[in-house]
Amino acid sequence: MSRRAQGFTIVELLVVVSIIALLIAILLPAIGKARDAARQTQSAGNLRNLAIANDTYAADWADRQFTGCPDDIGLVGGDPIRYNAEVGCMGQLLAGYDQNGALFGAWCGGGMCPSDLAGDSLTWSLTFHLLYQPLSYNVPNPPLIFGGFRTPNNKSFNSYVGNRFYDPIFWAPKDVIPLRLAEPFFEHPEEFRVPENEAEVGRIIWSSYVWSPSAMFHPDVHSHCGWRNPKTFPGAYRSPSVGQCRFPDIKTRMLEHHWLQHVESEANPLFEGEDPSWMFNQGYNSAPVTAFFDGHVAVKGVREAMDADARARNLHQQNNLCNECSTLTNCQLGLWNRDTQYGANGYYGDYSYDTLVDTSYHVLTTNGIAGRDFLGNE
Repeated sequence: MSRRAQGFTIVELLVVVSIIALLIAILLPAIGKARDAARQTQSAGNLRNLAIANDTYAADWADRQFTGCPDDIGLVGGDPIRYNAEVGCMGQLLAGYDQNGALFGAWCGGGMCPSDLAGDSLTWSLTFHLLYQPLSYNVPNPPLIFGGFRTPNNKSFNSYVGNRFYDPIFWAPKDVIPLRLAEPFFEHPEEFRVPENEAEVGRIIWSSYVWSPSAMFHPDVHSHCGWRNPKTFPGAYRSPSVGQCRFPDIKTRMLEHHWLQHVESEANPLFEGEDPSWMFNQGYNSAPVTAFFDGHVAVKGVREAMDADARARNLHQQNNLCNECSTLTNCQLGLWNRDTQYGANGYYGDYSYDTLVDTSYHVLTTNGIAGRDFLGNE
């Protein structure tokens, strides 16, 4: 008698395939969450190291915060061309030496500066407003909101980390677009790396992390009695000391600039260019990993900031906070200043994902470094 060949029936194979598919369906979300949590943990590690770098910088510079512009430029109304001509050549914002030994930077020249600096007075002035001062005020196009707060990887500060402009510590793992652009330069040891493509030589990739620009100005610039144009008083640009922070556990120092946690759309359709990412304050569910002035790192989001702002407005009104101001017209009751050049919608508020969002915490914090972005008791 012949023996029947052993094997699986079609029904048995279908059952096995179904079980495998079910297991994959169960495991994939868990794997995705674990990967997401690992990336968030790595970003938190980056910010802890940057918090240490900030403290080390302050220890070396009399408790000061980093700033890209001269403390006394307010003496000439914040005009970089007048400063270089009448006071002295300001320190340059450098990126570092490249693979060919050339020094790269955002130059601001004229007047008493060396004559071999490239550019002209218009270019130098725009460079100052977009890169040197903490946040760009009085530029031709206010929606172009840049400033020194966006360049923690400059040479003066990155020397406290790894002495490289393109150090991985300056990019969050979930900040996909900037990370993809910056990654090709990570493996190179130079302070700054020039792209191989000559058409991209002047391009830089912005860091994932940004300082609080309001905390880099004199506190009176974003005062609760109303915003003061930094060009209007001499001490506006002087970098405040860390000791002026009154609420170090609830005043943000650095955070993820883009909306990376709970993101609901790949890119902002209103933004152009190679990086159309949403900003951290453009989604109600956004929750950037954040470093505070006391050194701790936490995930604190837009919803919490908005709730704190609403509670603060009620408390300030009940306590007649505006009575301290010479005029009640511009009194700011909340935790962020709605009276700046950028209006009631604040930092890129016109480009938000949903209508629930109403916050510019961290960027336009009322009273700057002396203010707070959250409240102690949620």
